[in-house]
Amino acid sequence: MSGGNAPATQAKPNSASTVTRALLPFIAVTFVGYCAVGLPLSTLPLLVHRMGYGTAIVGVVMGLAPAVTLLTRQMAGSLADRVGPKRMVMIGLVTAALSGVAYLFSAGLPPAMALAAVMIGRLVLGLGDSLFTTALTGWMVTEVGPANAGRALSLNGVAMYGAFAAGAPIGALLGSLGGFGAVAVAVILLPLLGIPIIAAQPSLRVASARRSGFGKVVGAMWPPGVGLILASSGFGTIAAFLALRYDEQGWAGGGWALMTFGGVYIIARLLMGGLPDRLGGIKVALVCLVTEAAGLSVIAAAGSPLVAVLGTALTGLGYSLVFPALGVEVVRRVAPENRSVALGAFLACFDLGLGAAGPVMGLLAAGHGLSTAFMGAAAACLVSLVLVWTTRVRRQVA
Repeated sequence: MSGGNAPATQAKPNSASTVTRALLPFIAVTFVGYCAVGLPLSTLPLLVHRMGYGTAIVGVVMGLAPAVTLLTRQMAGSLADRVGPKRMVMIGLVTAALSGVAYLFSAGLPPAMALAAVMIGRLVLGLGDSLFTTALTGWMVTEVGPANAGRALSLNGVAMYGAFAAGAPIGALLGSLGGFGAVAVAVILLPLLGIPIIAAQPSLRVASARRSGFGKVVGAMWPPGVGLILASSGFGTIAAFLALRYDEQGWAGGGWALMTFGGVYIIARLLMGGLPDRLGGIKVALVCLVTEAAGLSVIAAAGSPLVAVLGTALTGLGYSLVFPALGVEVVRRVAPENRSVALGAFLACFDLGLGAAGPVMGLLAAGHGLSTAFMGAAAACLVSLVLVWTTRVRRQVA
């Protein structure tokens, strides 16, 4: 990149507090950028439904953004490695903000045209999400060094989930006060708040070494990637079926159970995010996968809401460090010049695992009852554990 690039060999922070301070600007940008994803979640489905469309169309509209994110992760990672993450983060934030323009444009249009504008907004959001999150993830790891990759990935996840958790109720409040137009304006403005923060960060020097082909990179990182796909089915199953499990049993407090999962997840990441760096990604992942499988099994077998809450807490605790633990292994398996594309592929594994959990476990539940969905997710965690265990000593480097 052009002048002002920081040397690739600059000293990396070591202490937990120093690492966290170094990452604060990136955490802030992740949060405001991801608010574009979280803000419309509580209002957009209702808007589409009020246009006169059924749940199938609502599902398609809401699924467009994550589908585009999944399909463009490899491209986003390759671009970040080639032109530098700073440029890609800024482009991604602007692109995410443009989704709000499309939402705003939909106001007052006939239903078919309004739906088309909203769908364009979802497509644009998916691309923006892919660009800025993929580039930011690689940049954060580079900023603090591979030795602190686990903490970087943990804090990145806290920012993303925090934006999800805060975005939905804030979006609902804005919608009640100013209609969907107010939500659209917030979607435009919030990602743009990240531009001056990113502009103030020194650019990274783009590595000049020859990059490996995408196939070789995937070959090096596929064991932790497939492990993440399988482990993410637990989170996907909780999100899709926990409320239904409570309703099936006639229990109250399904929302509290979901909040317990999220609260334990975030607290565990904040308190233990550095464990993969200190103990190694494989060791932490193995313990986490056992814990997650145990939590899902408890939910499946629960005979009371209190036991089910215990299961969600265990699941949140186990799942909390799976991503950073396996992400540490990805970082160790690829050269710096291939880091963003590898992490982009790794993020795509998360997208795929989360997206597949609903339909796969839903088919299982349709045939054998809701509890089997949670047992199926627990089994997927155990398969992930076996995969991670058997590949712990074989590290191909790309």
